[in-house]
Amino acid sequence: MAETPDLNLLPVFEALLRHGNVTRAAADMGLTQSAMSSALGRLRRQLGDPLFVNTRAGMLPTPRALELAPLLTDALATVRRALNGHDAFDPRRTPRTLRVYMTDVGEMVLLPALMRHLDEHGPVMRLETAQLPAAELALRMENGDIDLAVSYLPQLRGKIRRTRLFEEHYVCMTRPDHPLGRRGALTLKEFRSARHVLISSMGSGHQQLERALAEHGVEENVALRMPHFVVIPLIVAGTDLIVSLPSRVAEVSARLVKMKLHPLPIPIPSFDVSVYWHTRVENDAANRWLRDAMVELFGDRKRPA
Repeated sequence: MAETPDLNLLPVFEALLRHGNVTRAAADMGLTQSAMSSALGRLRRQLGDPLFVNTRAGMLPTPRALELAPLLTDALATVRRALNGHDAFDPRRTPRTLRVYMTDVGEMVLLPALMRHLDEHGPVMRLETAQLPAAELALRMENGDIDLAVSYLPQLRGKIRRTRLFEEHYVCMTRPDHPLGRRGALTLKEFRSARHVLISSMGSGHQQLERALAEHGVEENVALRMPHFVVIPLIVAGTDLIVSLPSRVAEVSARLVKMKLHPLPIPIPSFDVSVYWHTRVENDAANRWLRDAMVELFGDRKRPA
């Protein structure tokens, strides 16, 4: 006789799919590692497949697990929706860990206010930020490894939903006594002749900045390329290098290290920073609460998303 399906194992499957690691999945569910390993063994026997295989990159789902993932996670979401009226989500008590894709630029601008909000309204909820190639993001959101993404990511379409937070634009940043821009606005001639720092980690949506610099002959004057932003204010503060970057992170930098901000003398379109999630977690209460918190904290409400 076939074994009766144990529906209690569905959250085990979901947690392993999200984390790719037995230890993290166990912590997410409030289980010991041995209990999680035992549950995985029962799940494998029940479904007749290894489901998750240890690799150098973590526990990766098998083809059978990927085939089952949308069916099982949708079924679990349906059960949660049905029970939601009897077991309302309480952000002050949830032990959930949510993984959020952010660049270091996003972390500087958003994380301080977000963590203050969590400290007050969701004190036991845990966040884990992740940085990865933008090309991998859609798949990582689909398989549950990334719960939310916050950035400018126009390549995310299909089953990825989004809510706009705010409009952003680029500025130029120099040390306060930089010889350029002393007599007024930074000119195109001054901008083109300066030695530049270029940040390459902001994701494929920000390639418009690099294209604009190349079109105006700035590419050959790039003195330093960096895959992240954190140390750049310290570099710019002590050199004649200049950097083009989103205005909000420039304002944060200017509060930490004395800087001068200039309007860009080349036309680059503004862009929308949004919060993104997969349709699979559309009705997940913790995910919905966190993205609503981001809209409350960072949404400029100047025009509809």
